[in-house]
Amino acid sequence: MKFDETPLDDEEREIMEAFDKAFDEGTLVSHLTPERKAELEEIARTTLAARRKPISLRLPVEDLERLKARAAELGMPYQTLLASIVHQYVEGRLVERR
Repeated sequence: MKFDETPLDDEEREIMEAFDKAFDEGTLVSHLTPERKAELEEIARTTLAARRKPISLRLPVEDLERLKARAAELGMPYQTLLASIVHQYVEGRLVERR
């Protein structure tokens, strides 16, 4: 169910209307100070940077094409599928079939 299709009770509807009105009038106030925003942005940057590292990988063209096709079938980018496969392998959840 989409958010805009979710039924709201009277209190929720009143809050949403007040929010929309404040947004439209430009009176919506954020309690997030510029200093706190900068601090949170820095935390996010360092967290994300530590979690991913770009690599270069050479694959046979046919393997890459098949990987992209499989990712498309699954509805995801091929890089995401490849990262998932590697993660499953290093966690011991993906093993070679013989």
